[in-house]
Amino acid sequence: MTDLPTLRVEALSADHCAAAERWAQRLGLPLQGDAAFAVQVGAEGLQFVELGDAAPGPVRVDFLEGAVAHRRRFGGGSGQMIAKAVGVGAGIRPSVLDATAGLGRDAFVLATLGCTVSLIERQPLIAALLEDGLARAAGDAEVGSIVARMRLLVGNAIELIGAWQDEAPQVIYLDPMFPHRDKSALVKKEMRLFRPLVGDDMDAPALLQAALALASHRVVVKRPRKAPPIEGAKPGYSLDGKSSRYDIYPLKKLVAVG
Repeated sequence: MTDLPTLRVEALSADHCAAAERWAQRLGLPLQGDAAFAVQVGAEGLQFVELGDAAPGPVRVDFLEGAVAHRRRFGGGSGQMIAKAVGVGAGIRPSVLDATAGLGRDAFVLATLGCTVSLIERQPLIAALLEDGLARAAGDAEVGSIVARMRLLVGNAIELIGAWQDEAPQVIYLDPMFPHRDKSALVKKEMRLFRPLVGDDMDAPALLQAALALASHRVVVKRPRKAPPIEGAKPGYSLDGKSSRYDIYPLKKLVAVG
């Protein structure tokens, strides 16, 4: 993208100056100077924040507390729509490649249900937040075994899928950034913060095509409920929710193991 906003890395306390320096070097960002956004390093891990008095609060990846933890405990288990979309069922826990990982929430739900999940994130800053969240969760007695089923890959999903050397994932899950045209679609804090960095996934048709060439059993695409399907192959069927839907591209029937 052009005209990217300015960013800097900053430590929230003297104890985290060394870690801030390491992240600045990894991300290729300055440690000082005027900026619209900051990557902050503190006691609660890595976080991303818009600077300014009227800006929303920071965003971090936290698999231990907050909304993600609540969904893990009370989200409905295998009855959730995403579980049905990827084919979770009695004796069926497919291997999943989440090729548009973002902050990892959907991947974590699937890992909680027992799926092994590979995650691809191409935006280095979002990948750093995800890496930090996974590392902090790994040592937790309850959540550590869940994130152990999650493997993070950083890079362009189309390229990584095209060069895939491991066993093909049974399911590839896509949740591309949709080109929003109205303000009401930008209500989530994360969307407002990350859109200047990420933009829209204009290569979604190519990603779908690559996913269909690699997945062994199905491809699942999450879309806003009223949005058209991704250009290209037509989905076999869809599961509709209140604000979003899942377009399913079936390739082979998933069967129970054992």
